[in-house]
Amino acid sequence: MTTTTKDTKSTKMKFDERSNRVIGCGIEVHRHLGPGLLESAYEQCLAHELSRGGISFQLQHALPIHYKNVRFDCGYRIDILVEDQLIVEMKGVEEIRGIGEAQLLTYMKLAGVKVGLLINFNVIRLKDGIKRFCSLIPSCSSCSSWSDDGPLLHARS
Repeated sequence: MTTTTKDTKSTKMKFDERSNRVIGCGIEVHRHLGPGLLESAYEQCLAHELSRGGISFQLQHALPIHYKNVRFDCGYRIDILVEDQLIVEMKGVEEIRGIGEAQLLTYMKLAGVKVGLLINFNVIRLKDGIKRFCSLIPSCSSCSSWSDDGPLLHARS
């Protein structure tokens, strides 16, 4: 089932604008710092750029686990939660492996957030270190399509 209502297109444009603005801030940080620093340095500089751009966010947002109606604070933290609708998971590693993607997808599921960016700053060109993830659920207007036989999530580089 593909939804193409006017409201969906408007919401989709907001998703693209939000993620693209965050990516633009990330590119600015990478252009000035380059690869090779710790994740924490990129995180602080990206937070500075988001603030300068008037983008609301939470840094190191606590993410509890709910298990059988009990809340556990296990120390999980979302690197950056943008406007309560976009998770940014940052890395400074040689290569993103499946565990980095799994971490972001798990955070998205636990937080009930449908869109995530995985950004690896340890690359020559930042665009080579960015992956977008979006929940493929019928109510997710940030995604352009839904198939009953399709995967639960999809990624775009």
